[in-house]
Amino acid sequence: MAEDARPTTTPKTPVANNHQDPTMAEAKAIPIKRIMLPFTILSFLLSFPILFCVVWLLYIREGNCEHLLPLAKLHVGIVFGLIVLFVISNGVLVFLRSRFLMLGLIFVMVPLLVILTIGLALIGAYTIDGRLIPGSPVWFSMMVNNDSNWNAIESCIYNTRTCQDLAFQWSYDFSTNKLSPIESGCCIPPSICDMKYVNATCWEKKPIVYEVSNGEYDIDCDLWQNDATKLCYDCYACRKGFISTLRQKWYRLGVFLVVVTILLIASHMLLFITTMWERHA
Repeated sequence: MAEDARPTTTPKTPVANNHQDPTMAEAKAIPIKRIMLPFTILSFLLSFPILFCVVWLLYIREGNCEHLLPLAKLHVGIVFGLIVLFVISNGVLVFLRSRFLMLGLIFVMVPLLVILTIGLALIGAYTIDGRLIPGSPVWFSMMVNNDSNWNAIESCIYNTRTCQDLAFQWSYDFSTNKLSPIESGCCIPPSICDMKYVNATCWEKKPIVYEVSNGEYDIDCDLWQNDATKLCYDCYACRKGFISTLRQKWYRLGVFLVVVTILLIASHMLLFITTMWERHA
Protein backbone atom coordinates (compact mmCIF):
# COMPACT_ATOMS: atom_id res chain seq x y z
CA MET A 1 0.00 0.00 0.00
CA ALA A 2 1.58 3.21 -1.09
CA GLU A 3 1.94 5.95 1.42
CA ASP A 4 0.23 9.22 0.63
CA ALA A 5 2.83 11.73 -0.43
CA ARG A 6 2.12 14.95 1.35
CA PRO A 7 3.98 18.06 0.32
CA THR A 8 6.11 19.48 3.12
CA THR A 9 6.12 23.22 3.55
CA THR A 10 8.93 25.10 5.30
CA PRO A 11 7.94 28.05 7.49
CA LYS A 12 8.96 31.41 6.14
CA THR A 13 11.25 33.41 8.38
CA PRO A 14 10.70 37.15 8.36
CA VAL A 15 13.50 39.08 6.76
CA ALA A 16 15.02 41.63 9.05
CA ASN A 17 14.62 45.13 7.78
CA ASN A 18 17.80 47.00 8.50
CA HIS A 19 16.49 50.26 7.15
CA GLN A 20 14.65 52.40 9.67
CA ASP A 21 11.54 54.15 8.59
CA PRO A 22 12.48 57.78 8.01
CA THR A 23 9.21 58.95 9.48
CA MET A 24 10.01 57.16 12.76
CA ALA A 25 13.49 58.74 12.86
CA GLU A 26 11.99 62.17 12.37
CA ALA A 27 9.43 61.49 15.08
CA LYS A 28 12.25 60.66 17.54
CA ALA A 29 14.31 63.68 16.53
CA ILE A 30 11.50 66.16 17.13
CA PRO A 31 11.27 65.60 20.95
CA ILE A 32 15.08 65.81 21.24
CA LYS A 33 15.10 69.14 19.42
CA ARG A 34 12.39 70.37 21.74
CA ILE A 35 14.62 69.47 24.69
CA MET A 36 17.67 71.14 23.18
CA LEU A 37 15.93 74.43 22.46
CA PRO A 38 15.43 75.49 26.12
CA PHE A 39 19.06 74.67 26.97
CA THR A 40 20.29 76.69 24.00
CA ILE A 41 18.14 79.67 24.97
CA LEU A 42 19.21 79.36 28.62
CA SER A 43 22.91 79.32 27.74
CA PHE A 44 22.41 82.35 25.52
CA LEU A 45 20.46 84.31 28.14
CA LEU A 46 22.95 83.52 30.92
CA SER A 47 25.67 85.29 28.96
CA PHE A 48 23.93 88.67 29.27
CA PRO A 49 24.36 88.98 33.07
CA ILE A 50 28.07 88.39 32.42
CA LEU A 51 28.10 91.30 30.00
CA PHE A 52 26.26 93.53 32.48
CA CYS A 53 28.78 92.59 35.18
CA VAL A 54 31.63 93.58 32.87
CA VAL A 55 30.03 96.98 32.29
CA TRP A 56 29.51 97.40 36.05
CA LEU A 57 33.14 96.55 36.83
CA LEU A 58 34.42 98.90 34.13
CA TYR A 59 32.43 101.92 35.26
CA ILE A 60 32.20 101.37 39.01
CA ARG A 61 34.10 103.90 41.08
CA GLU A 62 36.67 102.62 43.57
CA GLY A 63 35.21 104.03 46.75
CA ASN A 64 36.00 103.75 50.44
CA CYS A 65 39.78 104.03 49.87
CA GLU A 66 39.87 100.72 48.01
CA HIS A 67 42.53 102.04 45.64
CA LEU A 68 45.11 101.87 48.43
CA LEU A 69 45.09 98.06 48.28
CA PRO A 70 46.64 96.13 45.35
CA LEU A 71 43.35 95.09 43.75
CA ALA A 72 43.79 96.64 40.30
CA LYS A 73 45.22 93.49 38.69
CA LEU A 74 42.42 91.37 40.13
CA HIS A 75 39.85 93.86 38.85
CA VAL A 76 41.31 93.85 35.32
CA GLY A 77 41.73 90.06 35.35
CA ILE A 78 38.08 89.45 36.24
CA VAL A 79 36.90 91.86 33.53
CA PHE A 80 39.11 90.17 30.92
CA GLY A 81 38.02 86.69 32.02
CA LEU A 82 34.33 87.59 31.82
CA ILE A 83 34.74 89.05 28.33
CA VAL A 84 36.50 85.86 27.18
CA LEU A 85 33.77 83.75 28.77
CA PHE A 86 31.03 85.77 27.05
CA VAL A 87 32.67 85.40 23.62
CA ILE A 88 33.49 81.68 23.97
CA SER A 89 30.11 80.73 25.45
CA ASN A 90 28.18 82.28 22.57
CA GLY A 91 30.76 81.23 19.96
CA VAL A 92 30.41 77.60 20.99
CA LEU A 93 26.62 77.81 20.71
CA VAL A 94 26.74 79.33 17.23
CA PHE A 95 29.78 77.75 15.52
CA LEU A 96 31.40 74.82 17.33
CA ARG A 97 28.48 72.85 18.76
CA SER A 98 27.13 71.70 15.40
CA ARG A 99 30.54 70.70 13.95
CA PHE A 100 33.05 70.07 16.76
CA LEU A 101 30.98 69.09 19.76
CA MET A 102 33.72 67.81 22.09
CA LEU A 103 36.12 70.62 21.17
CA GLY A 104 33.43 73.20 21.88
CA LEU A 105 32.73 71.66 25.30
CA ILE A 106 36.42 71.81 26.23
CA PHE A 107 36.72 75.40 25.01
CA VAL A 108 33.81 76.61 27.14
CA MET A 109 34.68 74.59 30.26
CA VAL A 110 38.19 76.04 30.67
CA PRO A 111 37.13 79.69 31.26
CA LEU A 112 34.09 78.54 33.23
CA LEU A 113 36.25 76.61 35.70
CA VAL A 114 38.70 79.52 35.98
CA ILE A 115 35.93 82.03 36.77
CA LEU A 116 34.34 79.55 39.20
CA THR A 117 37.67 79.22 41.04
CA ILE A 118 37.97 83.01 41.32
CA GLY A 119 34.39 83.28 42.60
CA LEU A 120 35.00 80.64 45.27
CA ALA A 121 38.12 82.51 46.38
CA LEU A 122 36.21 85.78 46.73
CA ILE A 123 33.57 84.23 48.98
CA GLY A 124 36.25 82.66 51.19
CA ALA A 125 36.10 79.00 50.17
CA TYR A 126 39.88 78.58 50.39
CA THR A 127 40.60 79.18 54.06
CA ILE A 128 44.05 77.61 54.15
CA ASP A 129 45.82 79.59 51.42
CA GLY A 130 43.38 82.50 51.46
CA ARG A 131 46.04 85.00 52.49
CA LEU A 132 47.76 84.41 49.14
CA ILE A 133 44.62 85.12 47.09
CA PRO A 134 43.79 88.83 46.54
CA GLY A 135 40.20 89.68 47.37
CA SER A 136 39.65 86.79 49.80
CA PRO A 137 38.51 87.53 53.38
CA VAL A 138 41.82 86.36 54.87
CA TRP A 139 43.76 88.53 52.41
CA PHE A 140 41.70 91.62 53.32
CA SER A 141 42.35 91.07 57.04
CA MET A 142 46.07 90.59 56.44
CA MET A 143 46.41 93.73 54.31
CA VAL A 144 44.32 96.02 56.54
CA ASN A 145 45.96 94.84 59.77
CA ASN A 146 49.33 95.77 58.33
CA ASP A 147 50.25 99.01 60.13
CA SER A 148 51.91 100.65 57.13
CA ASN A 149 48.83 100.01 55.00
CA TRP A 150 46.49 101.16 57.74
CA ASN A 151 48.23 104.50 58.18
CA ALA A 152 47.43 105.39 54.56
CA ILE A 153 43.88 104.00 54.85
CA GLU A 154 43.28 105.95 58.07
CA SER A 155 44.27 109.21 56.39
CA CYS A 156 42.09 108.40 53.41
CA ILE A 157 39.04 107.72 55.60
CA TYR A 158 39.55 111.06 57.31
CA ASN A 159 39.86 112.84 53.95
CA THR A 160 36.57 111.34 52.75
CA ARG A 161 34.88 113.36 55.53
CA THR A 162 32.75 110.42 56.59
CA CYS A 163 32.80 111.33 60.27
CA GLN A 164 32.48 115.06 59.54
CA ASP A 165 29.32 114.46 57.53
CA LEU A 166 27.98 112.24 60.31
CA ALA A 167 28.64 115.00 62.85
CA PHE A 168 26.71 117.47 60.71
CA GLN A 169 23.82 115.03 60.46
CA TRP A 170 23.79 114.46 64.21
CA SER A 171 23.58 118.21 64.81
CA TYR A 172 19.85 117.93 64.12
CA ASP A 173 19.12 114.20 64.30
CA PHE A 174 21.12 111.95 66.64
CA SER A 175 20.68 108.25 65.87
CA THR A 176 23.07 105.28 65.84
CA ASN A 177 20.62 102.85 64.26
CA LYS A 178 21.52 103.31 60.57
CA LEU A 179 25.28 103.67 60.55
CA SER A 180 27.58 102.16 57.95
CA PRO A 181 30.36 99.82 59.14
CA ILE A 182 32.95 102.58 58.77
CA GLU A 183 30.79 105.12 60.61
CA SER A 184 30.08 102.77 63.52
CA GLY A 185 33.69 101.62 63.74
CA CYS A 186 35.60 104.87 63.17
CA CYS A 187 33.30 107.73 64.19
CA ILE A 188 31.86 106.56 67.51
CA PRO A 189 33.27 104.55 70.44
CA PRO A 190 32.29 100.86 70.68
CA SER A 191 28.97 100.30 72.38
CA ILE A 192 30.58 98.00 74.94
CA CYS A 193 32.51 100.98 76.33
CA ASP A 194 29.19 102.44 77.56
CA MET A 195 30.20 106.06 77.01
CA LYS A 196 27.76 108.94 77.35
CA TYR A 197 27.03 110.97 74.23
CA VAL A 198 27.75 114.69 74.51
CA ASN A 199 28.11 115.64 70.86
CA ALA A 200 29.40 114.07 67.64
CA THR A 201 33.06 114.43 68.64
CA CYS A 202 32.75 114.22 72.41
CA TRP A 203 31.76 111.16 74.45
CA GLU A 204 32.09 111.10 78.22
CA LYS A 205 34.05 108.15 79.56
CA LYS A 206 32.79 106.54 82.72
CA PRO A 207 35.32 105.90 85.48
CA ILE A 208 35.23 102.12 85.26
CA VAL A 209 37.65 99.44 84.17
CA TYR A 210 36.65 97.89 80.87
CA GLU A 211 37.12 94.20 81.49
CA VAL A 212 35.63 92.14 78.72
CA SER A 213 36.43 88.75 77.28
CA ASN A 214 37.57 90.17 73.97
CA GLY A 215 40.71 92.23 74.55
CA GLU A 216 40.46 94.34 71.42
CA TYR A 217 37.30 96.08 72.60
CA ASP A 218 39.03 96.90 75.87
CA ILE A 219 41.82 98.53 73.88
CA ASP A 220 39.33 100.42 71.70
CA CYS A 221 37.80 102.02 74.78
CA ASP A 222 41.22 103.44 75.63
CA LEU A 223 42.04 104.38 72.04
CA TRP A 224 38.97 106.61 71.63
CA GLN A 225 39.84 110.33 71.72
CA ASN A 226 37.52 113.32 71.83
CA ASP A 227 39.33 114.92 68.94
CA ALA A 228 37.77 115.38 65.49
CA THR A 229 41.04 114.33 63.85
CA LYS A 230 41.47 111.23 66.01
CA LEU A 231 38.12 109.81 67.22
CA CYS A 232 38.38 106.03 66.81
CA TYR A 233 40.54 105.91 63.67
CA ASP A 234 43.16 103.93 65.59
CA CYS A 235 40.60 101.45 66.92
CA TYR A 236 40.43 97.86 65.79
CA ALA A 237 36.69 98.39 65.28
CA CYS A 238 37.55 100.95 62.59
CA ARG A 239 39.67 98.38 60.76
CA LYS A 240 36.86 95.85 60.98
CA GLY A 241 34.41 98.38 59.60
CA PHE A 242 36.70 99.09 56.64
CA ILE A 243 37.15 95.36 55.95
CA SER A 244 33.40 94.79 56.16
CA THR A 245 32.74 97.59 53.66
CA LEU A 246 35.16 96.13 51.11
CA ARG A 247 33.90 92.60 51.64
CA GLN A 248 30.34 93.61 50.75
CA LYS A 249 31.39 94.41 47.18
CA TRP A 250 33.78 91.54 46.56
CA TYR A 251 31.64 88.92 48.32
CA ARG A 252 28.63 89.81 46.18
CA LEU A 253 30.82 89.64 43.08
CA GLY A 254 32.06 86.20 44.16
CA VAL A 255 28.53 84.92 44.71
CA PHE A 256 27.53 86.20 41.27
CA LEU A 257 30.49 84.47 39.59
CA VAL A 258 29.80 81.16 41.35
CA VAL A 259 26.08 81.13 40.57
CA VAL A 260 26.44 82.14 36.91
CA THR A 261 29.28 79.71 36.18
CA ILE A 262 27.46 76.78 37.82
CA LEU A 263 24.34 77.51 35.77
CA LEU A 264 26.40 77.79 32.58
CA ILE A 265 28.26 74.56 33.31
CA ALA A 266 24.99 72.73 33.88
CA SER A 267 23.43 74.26 30.77
CA HIS A 268 26.35 73.43 28.47
CA MET A 269 26.65 69.89 29.86
CA LEU A 270 22.96 69.19 29.31
CA LEU A 271 23.20 70.69 25.83
CA PHE A 272 26.19 68.44 25.10
CA ILE A 273 24.29 65.34 26.28
CA THR A 274 21.18 66.12 24.25
CA THR A 275 23.28 66.84 21.15
CA MET A 276 25.03 63.47 21.48
CA TRP A 277 21.67 61.84 21.98
CA GLU A 278 20.37 63.44 18.81
CA ARG A 279 23.33 62.27 16.76
CA HIS A 280 23.08 58.66 17.92
CA ALA A 281 19.30 58.51 17.75
